[in-house]
Amino acid sequence: MPVPEDFAIAPVETPDAGEGQLQLQAVLVSVDPYMRPRLDADQPLGEPLLGSGIARVAQSRHADYREGDLVMHRAGMQERFVSDGRGLRKLTPDPDLPLSVYMHALGGTGITAYGGLLEIGALKDGEQVFVSTAAGAVGSVVAQIAKLKGCYVVGSTGSEPKAAWLRDELGLDAVINYQAEPIGPALKAATPNGIDVYFENVGGAHLDAALPRMNNRGRIPVCGMISTYNGEREGVRNLSSMIYSRVRMEGFVGGDFPHLQERFVADMTGWLKSGQIKTQETILDGFDRAPEGLIGLFQGRNLGKMLIRAES
Repeated sequence: MPVPEDFAIAPVETPDAGEGQLQLQAVLVSVDPYMRPRLDADQPLGEPLLGSGIARVAQSRHADYREGDLVMHRAGMQERFVSDGRGLRKLTPDPDLPLSVYMHALGGTGITAYGGLLEIGALKDGEQVFVSTAAGAVGSVVAQIAKLKGCYVVGSTGSEPKAAWLRDELGLDAVINYQAEPIGPALKAATPNGIDVYFENVGGAHLDAALPRMNNRGRIPVCGMISTYNGEREGVRNLSSMIYSRVRMEGFVGGDFPHLQERFVADMTGWLKSGQIKTQETILDGFDRAPEGLIGLFQGRNLGKMLIRAES
């Protein structure tokens, strides 16, 4: 588990924008589970933690941007920085929606849920669906899309407040608090007709419990395995269940679905405006709280999407 001493907030001198450049001021910074394994892999020591965010153009000497424009970026946890425009996407937010939804339901976690469920999971209307970490930013969108498609949806989560939100607000058919009851027997009881699609966010005991419940030709889109990110290794003993049930398990990332982007934005905007998709956010104020946000994510302190509000 990361601790505060693993991180530093480093003051740096940000140069003015040169010719063909723009200087950006962070507005919202995303905190996501994938940041944790990157600390062990490709995160350079002393460099900004990799990640995405929304920033405002503070200075511009770039033909495509004006001061005040909002952009989506993947420049990591930087409060102010200079860019040549590569990797940026200009954002024109819908005035009827909060800006923060572009960091989750209408952003990376949203397209991850949408593409993972509908393309990788090949969801059919009325199927049996299980979603782990169903109260999280990705899982909650997956569960609600599945409900919109007329599916029977079971979700797991790790606290009673989150379980209550899934039951009472999102209307899931069954909810498992895996901190209060063993996931195996609880999942068996909650899925009398088996599972056609298991949207995998956890791995370990959750995957082991789901595999024997998979129906013939079931699909397991693997979005994450958060139970292993801090070094824990829960054994999976039921992989052989995949053979005779002809189960397909496939990993993916949110960047796999550019071909779905236009349809996703149209669908998700409509669902959010109509109230068919509901969201939760945990927003910490102050750029210096970014380490707290990442640590809190793995301690279950977030409801929905974890964000850092960098702009006062």
